[in-house]
Amino acid sequence: MIIELLVAFLAVWLFSVSQEVPKRLQWYAGLSGAFGWLIYLLMDRCTDSRVGIVFVSAIGVALLSHLLARLLKAPASIFLIAGILPSVPGGPIYRSVYFLMSDDPAKSNYYLTETLQIAGAIAIAIFIVDSLMKLFLKNKGK
Repeated sequence: MIIELLVAFLAVWLFSVSQEVPKRLQWYAGLSGAFGWLIYLLMDRCTDSRVGIVFVSAIGVALLSHLLARLLKAPASIFLIAGILPSVPGGPIYRSVYFLMSDDPAKSNYYLTETLQIAGAIAIAIFIVDSLMKLFLKNKGK
């Protein structure tokens, strides 16, 4: 598990370097990716639902992103994009296209559906946390 977290950190950190994230934020972007993967791995032990695992992981990453954004005075999207990167459904979309090209529409549809569900779970998790943060900050200002 430690090796997986280190690899997730390194992959996301290198992604942030390639995307020209400011140097002072690159380490935190890598940390966000490792944190998201940690939640993913822990949730994977609790349930078999990939969609649920990714949803909880995205919630954690979105919360961390807002926290880091306020602490470091940077856009939350820097940490959010980096954090969800390890959870993006690359495998299922690959399998969907593979089975489509192999003339197996049933398997292709299965993996396409899984891809869309995972992508939707990520989007909904981000939306929920963003909305709650806006409500919290709005009420805090009163």
